Amino acid sequence: MSPEASAKGTVPFGEYRTWYRVTGELGAGRPAVVAVHGGPGSTHDYLLPLARLAEDGWPVVHYDQLGNGGSTHLPGKGAEFWTVELFEQELANLVQRLGIADDYVLFGQSWGGPLCARHAMAGPPGLRGLVVANAPASYPLWLQEMARLRAELPPDVQEALLRHEAAGTYDSEEYLAAMRVFYDRHVCRLTPWPRDFLSSFMEIYNDPTVYYAMNGPNEFHVIGSLKDWSITGELHRIRTPTLLISGRHDEATPTVVQPYHDEIPGARWEIFEESSHLPHLEEPERFFAVLTDFLKGL
Repeated sequence: MSPEASAKGTVPFGEYRTWYRVTGELGAGRPAVVAVHGGPGSTHDYLLPLARLAEDGWPVVHYDQLGNGGSTHLPGKGAEFWTVELFEQELANLVQRLGIADDYVLFGQSWGGPLCARHAMAGPPGLRGLVVANAPASYPLWLQEMARLRAELPPDVQEALLRHEAAGTYDSEEYLAAMRVFYDRHVCRLTPWPRDFLSSFMEIYNDPTVYYAMNGPNEFHVIGSLKDWSITGELHRIRTPTLLISGRHDEATPTVVQPYHDEIPGARWEIFEESSHLPHLEEPERFFAVLTDFLKGL
């Protein structure tokens, strides 16, 4: 179990609110680790196990990105409102409001990875380290790999996916069952799915505004505003010590992660052999050993 939060609340972000929770004591020695969740449009829940770092002196900040969880929901906002820049501004605002801008580490998982990479490109002086976990740097490359992984699914599953995608019937039972086959291979290989992951999964579907606008109906059918977005060619600007994490069975395949390794000077890459998209849940002991080793070396 992750330790109890020492503080919870919201900070103002323009006319909206960003929900956060802190485990451990900010400013007590070691830099704060800010956990930046995926989606876009997921919640912090599935990253709660990271709170364990507080036991070793790294305070951990979780937050829900705008539009989901405990932060302001804006179901009336159209796709043009939900931009990468909006979430970059929200992250920078949170770091400032919590008073940790002079000493922090970013842990970005899935969509949170390129979001944190964008933040790091500006060279913030207080950013001590960057962890990019299970993340794309290019959505066109991600889509290319999704097509390859889909082609390895059983033929009847592929047929069901294509038929419902053509009809736009994403909420049909048959489509959801076919989708689950992909998720069980490439997103979370644990049975049953852990409660924290299930919580985030349900939160997306409770309010899919952001996820549908930027991503699409699921992980492998990206038809939202991110489908052409890429930060390859910009990653060389990152000068922060960087750890890359991915799973052997990850939807973020080695091809997807490779640009980070190629372009970020000195980036270290750890592949988890028994994991897909969530090594912190699928191989927790090795995950925490790798992460704490990186944090101690900063």
